[in-house]
Amino acid sequence: MVADGRAVRLLDVPGSYSLSARSREEQIAVQAVCGLPPEQRPDLVVVVVDATQLSRHLYLALQVLETGAPVVIALSMNDMLARRGQTLDVDALSRALGVPVVGFSGLTGEGVADLKAAVARALDAPPRSAAPFWRPGASELEDDISGVRAALPDTWANGDARRGDALALWALLSLDDDDELDGVPTRLREIVAGRRDAAQRAGREIENEVITARYAWIDEHAAPALSADSEERKSMTHRIDAVLLNPVAGFALFLLAMGVVFQSLFSWSDPLIGLVESAFGAVGGWIEAALPAGLFRDFLTEGIIAGVGSVVVFLPQILMLFFFIGLMEDTGYMARVAFLMDRIMRRLGLHGRAFVPMLSGFACAVPAILATRTMERRRDRMITMLALPLMTCSARLPVYTLIIGALFPPSTVFGFVPVQGGLMVAMYVFSTVCALAVAGLLGKTLFKAPPIPLVLELPPYRRPRLASVVRMMLQKSSVFLKEAGTVILVCTIGLWLLLSFPKEPTLDRDYAAERDAAAQVLSGDPLDARLAELDEEEAGDVFRHSYGARLGHAIEPVIEPLGFDWKIGIGLIGSFAAREVFVSTMGVVYGVGDEVDEESASLRERIQAETREDGEPVYTPLVGLSLMVFFALAAQCMSTLAAVKRESGSYGWMTFLFVYMTALAYVASLIVYQGGRLLGFG
Repeated sequence: MVADGRAVRLLDVPGSYSLSARSREEQIAVQAVCGLPPEQRPDLVVVVVDATQLSRHLYLALQVLETGAPVVIALSMNDMLARRGQTLDVDALSRALGVPVVGFSGLTGEGVADLKAAVARALDAPPRSAAPFWRPGASELEDDISGVRAALPDTWANGDARRGDALALWALLSLDDDDELDGVPTRLREIVAGRRDAAQRAGREIENEVITARYAWIDEHAAPALSADSEERKSMTHRIDAVLLNPVAGFALFLLAMGVVFQSLFSWSDPLIGLVESAFGAVGGWIEAALPAGLFRDFLTEGIIAGVGSVVVFLPQILMLFFFIGLMEDTGYMARVAFLMDRIMRRLGLHGRAFVPMLSGFACAVPAILATRTMERRRDRMITMLALPLMTCSARLPVYTLIIGALFPPSTVFGFVPVQGGLMVAMYVFSTVCALAVAGLLGKTLFKAPPIPLVLELPPYRRPRLASVVRMMLQKSSVFLKEAGTVILVCTIGLWLLLSFPKEPTLDRDYAAERDAAAQVLSGDPLDARLAELDEEEAGDVFRHSYGARLGHAIEPVIEPLGFDWKIGIGLIGSFAAREVFVSTMGVVYGVGDEVDEESASLRERIQAETREDGEPVYTPLVGLSLMVFFALAAQCMSTLAAVKRESGSYGWMTFLFVYMTALAYVASLIVYQGGRLLGFG
């Protein structure tokens, strides 16, 4: 609602440095500002300009003005100018641009009322003059604009020559073989390609000609409204950047900052995760006590409650991740991180913004995939989200701990390198190398494209706005719960059906008779212990007759070359709900109950004692290494698949991720196991 009480519809478009869109997200902003289609042309465009980066942001404002749209310039960060020893003549800037300019502070709310009043006046004002702000300095560029304007669809320019020029410039700067824009006529693309090729043959760079002309106008007419910087105050940011952007010191400080983030995601979130698990456990216990035993109660507790819990349990990590991302963005540090890592990631065909999501994958792939939204180009987002699930997430740790503890005795190599700790570190290094290699391969095959320079603005350091950080956290969490959570819940219920039916299979042992026999010879605590043991054995026997167990037997011929038997097959099926479920699933299979963890001595002892019919041990260090390699590379996490479906908007890419990771895991595990046997490691 504006100052005069009139209700208006406000559309907030994705942020952009210019209207030269190359991604679909930037195209949204272009379509909204330029009015494509024409019936959606805006009545007014409010351009938010950072007063501390005036010349840089006036470039976008000038482009919007060129379209002929009514404009109000909203100057944000106005309160920062005084701290930097600068002053801005708002009236002079308004005269130069020919539109209202209003300063405001998003932090304090100062000037918001003036902005609403300016919007109300602009909505009632007559159309402003269509006189151009600048003209191309070269006749060749004039000819390029005219040629492209003639190829525009009639409905785009709608008879407005100035609007046609603006859209022609947009096409010249945006359309090439690497753009992701849709809805662009083929004829227009052909004309633009011809003009760009001709300019290149003539030794001209259209982008430089346009950019130079626009900035020349800004420097001559608008920039003088801003006073000269105070060198003393400006040098504070420079001194901080001298450390944070240093290739050595800056990288070390970044690793320290990421260590804090990982500690929060991996350890500090444990109390909240435990609270969520306890809450859902209490709800499940209450339902078990309130309802009679039966299929409906099991469906509620083991299907619905467990399924919802498996979704909500990720919230603490997601909230913490986006809290830290929000802090780094608001303070201006995130831009420095992207700049610092760009030279490394560029070798993989990515840029620096891909580093933070990939690093976050060490904690959990789900929030890391959501964090790829900070990357502008869809190509870069897709490569990152398809490679980062290979990073060793926290859910793999219980599996590694169980296998290493059970199959690799405490010892040292070379007299000082601990085998168990060395294996854990090796799994982290292995997963990181694989993730980076896959990212590089995807960038050179499925997503092959010329590298685009990392263009970003290094904003001044400022105090983070807690309210905006919290709002962003809540928005991201809501999206996860509504969309990715739905897929996770459905998959959880499906797995419960596989592992829970048939409910009363025909068993080889008569457990009721064994209980009666135990009651005749035992009493007190020994009887209770024996009955509990029989309950666990019967639960494991029933589990082994489930459809999921039958599926484990069915896939045994496929996984046997990897050194796995049907029992591991059941664990692999159960772990699809979440990788760490492998531990509790194996506990049920071996009759030690599902309330076990990676430190459970009884489960380790059962694994160590398991033998084949010929007396050979089922689990050897070679089998353990093969299993860890499989878990390092396989897509054993429906939450990750659901997040990829949500972010890519396609079941196709979700299926591709599952297929390529499973195939990669199978081949790598096969090489480890069969190669180890050929080398004599039994």
